[in-house]
Amino acid sequence: MSSFNIYCDESCHLENDGIKVMGLGAVWFPKHKKDEIFTRIREIKVKHGLPSYFEIKWHKVSPAQEEFYLDLIDYFFDDDDLHFRCLMVSDKDALDHKAYNQTHDDFYYKMYFDLIKIILTPECSHHIYLDIKDTKSQDKIVKLQEYLRKTHYDFEKKIIRKVQHIRSHEAQALQLVDLLLGAITYFHRGLQTSESKLKIIKKIKHRSGYSLIQSTLPKENKLNLFIWKGGGGY
Repeated sequence: MSSFNIYCDESCHLENDGIKVMGLGAVWFPKHKKDEIFTRIREIKVKHGLPSYFEIKWHKVSPAQEEFYLDLIDYFFDDDDLHFRCLMVSDKDALDHKAYNQTHDDFYYKMYFDLIKIILTPECSHHIYLDIKDTKSQDKIVKLQEYLRKTHYDFEKKIIRKVQHIRSHEAQALQLVDLLLGAITYFHRGLQTSESKLKIIKKIKHRSGYSLIQSTLPKENKLNLFIWKGGGGY
């Protein structure tokens, strides 16, 4: 049975943070490619004069490290084993949780399911890793794991082997999610505060061939984007 690692992160996911959009992102690749991918990302850091333990973060993007981040984007698109999916909720203000008898946390789990569902393959096993956020993180892990297994009829726990939290400095792939998700969230927020960040977004558009405004086809396998605009019982 083939096995995949999936690394997930979120942006602007809180209900009352004053930000209109909410983003979820996931990078995935064959499990046996992990060491090769992590090593390559560390090599790119060293190539640009950074320590191998330097943590890639969207909020760290600056003119001084612009070429480093652009190089990372090229690496993502050049490596056929790397894939990214982003789910972008276009307007949190329009959500009516009461109408659907749900809390914002319920909605959060449903969106995570929508993020991951097209990544999962019934004949493969998957190891899912999420960036640890707060003291409630473990409860979220348990609920998300239960929700995913239930919705995929994975009663024997073969499709979803585990869902666990890790810290972003421990996983190069999780840092890559932060960068890609941060760029697409920044774009959908309409921000233009950093020329370096705008150059990264331009590079993503160029390499992907997508405007990042609309959803891609569900089977897009490199940079898959789903713009969620409501409806469908959510």
